Amino acid sequence: MATVELSKISVIGLNDHKPQILKGLMDLGVVEINNQDGKLTDEEWSPLVEKDGDEVTVNSLDTKISEASNALDALNKYDKGKKPFIKVRKPMKESEFEAKLKNRDVIEETVADVNGIYKQITRLKNEENKINTAIIGLKPWVQYDLPLDMTGTRFTSIVIGTVPATAVVEDVERAVSEKSQGAVVYKVSSDEQQSYLSVVCLNEEKDEVLDVLRLNNFTPIAFNEVSGKANENIVKFEKELEEIKKNILNLEEQLSQMAVNRADVEMLHDDYIIDRDKAKILSNIVKTKTAFYFDGWLPKAKEDDVKKVLEENGCFYDFKTPEKGEEAPVFLKQNAIVEPFEAITNLYSVPSVNDIDPTPFLAPFYFIFFGMMLSDTGYGIILAVGCFILLNRFRLEGMLKKLVKLFMFCGISTAFWGVMFGGYFGDFIPVAAKTLFNKDIVVNAVWFNPIQEPMTLLVFSLILGAIHLFVGMGLKAYILIKDGRPVDALCDIFLWYVLLIGLVLFGIGESVGLASVGKYMSIVGAVGILLTAGREKKSIIGKLLGGLGSLYGITGYLSDVLSYSRLLALGLATGVISQVINTLGSMAGGGIGGAIVMLIAFVIGHTFNLAINVLGTFVHSSRLQYVEFFGKFFEGGGVAFNPFNKKTKYVEIIKEEK
Repeated sequence: MATVELSKISVIGLNDHKPQILKGLMDLGVVEINNQDGKLTDEEWSPLVEKDGDEVTVNSLDTKISEASNALDALNKYDKGKKPFIKVRKPMKESEFEAKLKNRDVIEETVADVNGIYKQITRLKNEENKINTAIIGLKPWVQYDLPLDMTGTRFTSIVIGTVPATAVVEDVERAVSEKSQGAVVYKVSSDEQQSYLSVVCLNEEKDEVLDVLRLNNFTPIAFNEVSGKANENIVKFEKELEEIKKNILNLEEQLSQMAVNRADVEMLHDDYIIDRDKAKILSNIVKTKTAFYFDGWLPKAKEDDVKKVLEENGCFYDFKTPEKGEEAPVFLKQNAIVEPFEAITNLYSVPSVNDIDPTPFLAPFYFIFFGMMLSDTGYGIILAVGCFILLNRFRLEGMLKKLVKLFMFCGISTAFWGVMFGGYFGDFIPVAAKTLFNKDIVVNAVWFNPIQEPMTLLVFSLILGAIHLFVGMGLKAYILIKDGRPVDALCDIFLWYVLLIGLVLFGIGESVGLASVGKYMSIVGAVGILLTAGREKKSIIGKLLGGLGSLYGITGYLSDVLSYSRLLALGLATGVISQVINTLGSMAGGGIGGAIVMLIAFVIGHTFNLAINVLGTFVHSSRLQYVEFFGKFFEGGGVAFNPFNKKTKYVEIIKEEK
């Protein structure tokens, strides 16, 4: 299968050689080092060893990584150069990488300068926001003739504030005058939210006047940080804003010019990551005063490469084959055709050590289902060619590369089924020919048109679904036999094959003379399940009830098969929406105007239809794998093999042969 065989490795070495050993293993990138916390609580180990590691160094490097990342964010924000459509790692030879980092001090100074400038920009923008907020607060008081910080005279008090716009100012004036005939309420301005008032009263009446104002929802305002009139302060603040904007532009220009150093900062960032990971992996190691120990996993085929590193550094090591059922990571490796479909498996779960890798088995079904659901030659060509260009234009890696390659393959399937079903951007060719050139062009399907013959597609979909489910059941039987349980495979899988195939033959076999064969197969399968499904029960009644319960599960198989009717539903949805778009485009008739309208409808409509149906097709094709197919045999819950290597973000360091 596609699961790579792993070996368990145990290593003891001298502390003096530890840096060289870890560097060698990191360069190889094929060994996963296990956490050794269990040794610290083990009665035999705990008196002899202690946990290795240097949290101070790890935290320090994490801080440096964060600083470098912040500097890169700042440089990217103000870089005026052309940015790549997709950001990928830049390949670089190890010697070149190390040579460029000889100027580490200079690059670190650049990081510090960039972060310092960006902090200044942030501070100035905060001041700018603060001043703008102050100006907004001052504008309603432009018509106020008194200084805003003036709170009264020797005999009078002045209070400014607001009341809600729903309040009637005349009513407020009346309420105040009833309390104090000498008090004056002056409306300075108003907006949709509130009215701005100034109230003058005698000092001895201030408290009583304020009580009346509060009853009318009056909110006092105090301008503690300004002095003088509102318009004077606005003029002053606007001058400050101009100066701040000039300073911000100057600092942003400095960052823009420093963007040429981005590649150096990216290398420094990745070098910090490498150093951090080296320091961090120490926490997975236990040590004494002179020696250290760790164990882990590696591909069996890489044992000789690892031996060479360990022997060069005088280590004691041991390779073992994992015992049956032992918890181990899972390392999947597919051929070039199947590898993209591994993305579908990993989006669900990594296989456990007891599973078989489902990817080679789901790949052909996913390929077929996706194409049938989208089923348009034009859409398929766009999807396949677009993904092909991305794969050849950019150095994609990991999950992104798998998904893009997956969609390229699925685009090929979509184009194939589009030819079989006669879909070329729906019915665009005959509609455009009739509308623009008054020509009747018929594009026939190689097989049939699903919109005209939906029942044919439904039957074909259900047949594909039954095959898909039978493959899943067969994989379950294989797992049972491999685990030494052939009786379970016979009773729980083979008898269901007999029953289900028998029912199909009984239902449709009359025309070919197989109905009687189907009847007897159904009886044999049903009786066999009835007698064996409850075999683990102790009493006869329990065994029969278990068999009856298992037979009731036939309704589950029926619902599983019906789930594949979504192949029909999604296929029709793509075709019908395409026809609607083409019909809308033809409504303006012929001529130049009609051609323009049709072109606009074609580009906008089919772009939308392609995007929405690719998403729906991806989801529903995956669902058929996860629910119907995986439900028959796949458990998942495994842990992916995670070797100790250089997990850089911006630079792909290429190891050179010495």
